[in-house]
Amino acid sequence: MAHPASLFKPNQPGEVYSGPIFDADTHFFETSDAFDRYLPKDMQRYRIHFRHALDGQYALHVGDRKVEITADHYHEDQKVPAPGKLHEWLRAVKEGRSEIDLRVDMTADMLGPAERVKRLDEWNVRSSIIYVGHMLAAVTYLDDVEATYKVLNAYNRWMLDQWSFNYKDRIYATPIVTLDDLELGIEQVKWCIQNGARAILMPMGPYNKRAPAHPYHDRFWHLVNEAGLRVVYHVGEAIYMKSHMAEWGEPVQQSRMKQTAFVWMFGYSERPVVETIASFIFWNFFERFPRVKLLSAENGAEWVPSMLVKMDKMRGIAKNGYWPGGQLKARPSRIFAENVGVVAYPEDNLAKIIEQAGSYQWLMMGSDYPHSEGVESPRIFAAEACRDLTAEQTRAIMYENGMRFMGLPV
Repeated sequence: MAHPASLFKPNQPGEVYSGPIFDADTHFFETSDAFDRYLPKDMQRYRIHFRHALDGQYALHVGDRKVEITADHYHEDQKVPAPGKLHEWLRAVKEGRSEIDLRVDMTADMLGPAERVKRLDEWNVRSSIIYVGHMLAAVTYLDDVEATYKVLNAYNRWMLDQWSFNYKDRIYATPIVTLDDLELGIEQVKWCIQNGARAILMPMGPYNKRAPAHPYHDRFWHLVNEAGLRVVYHVGEAIYMKSHMAEWGEPVQQSRMKQTAFVWMFGYSERPVVETIASFIFWNFFERFPRVKLLSAENGAEWVPSMLVKMDKMRGIAKNGYWPGGQLKARPSRIFAENVGVVAYPEDNLAKIIEQAGSYQWLMMGSDYPHSEGVESPRIFAAEACRDLTAEQTRAIMYENGMRFMGLPV
């Protein structure tokens, strides 16, 4: 669909950007029956629900296991942290406060697509990618393979009912897909494709001690490639790091307010996404599956320049070494720029990142709406992150890069 020139209005005085927006990082909250509507009766021990824990805290539980991260932010009154309180949230973290002070009632646009589109229209957002809500915190507590698929498949069916996987080319919801079991993963992604998914959400890291791009998984990736799916790696517990963190005496799956700086830096922050994306590139994945595109969401972008430098350097060092997926035909940095997108944080120094990386066509904005640690509305992202960029760079990050990533006309 072409966009009329009126969408590209001149910036008003003091306004960084006033054109249309593609929002690559948004979320929903689950309705009260989201986890139960299709959950098989034999999976009640993995039922996801809110209740008071033994210590009295109100928190999400997977069966009898308390999901610690949720105990800091959610209460029995069902109110949620106010959207877009990024600076207040960072200040609370700095001051060691355990919760965001301001909480609000959930609004209709947080729960369903028709109302969300009205909000997108208000913000001049052309299209958006939307990710899971509370399930993001709960998924790593699913530690039995068969149960994992049954619970995720039930949840994905609810998501299809509630949001659809492509709502009028305005909202692309991302069902969760995993490769913990190849055959079950193939069944899962077939179902997603048959039901119109344009993007899927996958856990970061290896599967059963194999890289995601290992040829063992090629039957899965053939399906993803044929459908031209976008594969998203959103910030979350990188549970494959659990044993590594244990070697350091650092527990994971903790309250964010009680998590150490070491875990923030190495177990939860950028290391998992760097390892995951670098693995795809070094396995020569995109030579075999050129229609698959990867997206890093809510992992920030500050790690990209150093990763590109190191990947290019390691390619040279290992040039005559062992390449399990075959020698790369281009620099890793070029392969990255052509096949990977990255959603920046509004607090990232984008001018510095672009200068160091030498390109910006892979950068996208994300509001994180309706989460508290994002921005209150998407256009604020430009005011926060794009002040020192050119108009061309700003327009690309706020709109064009995301549209092209999803195969949409600009």
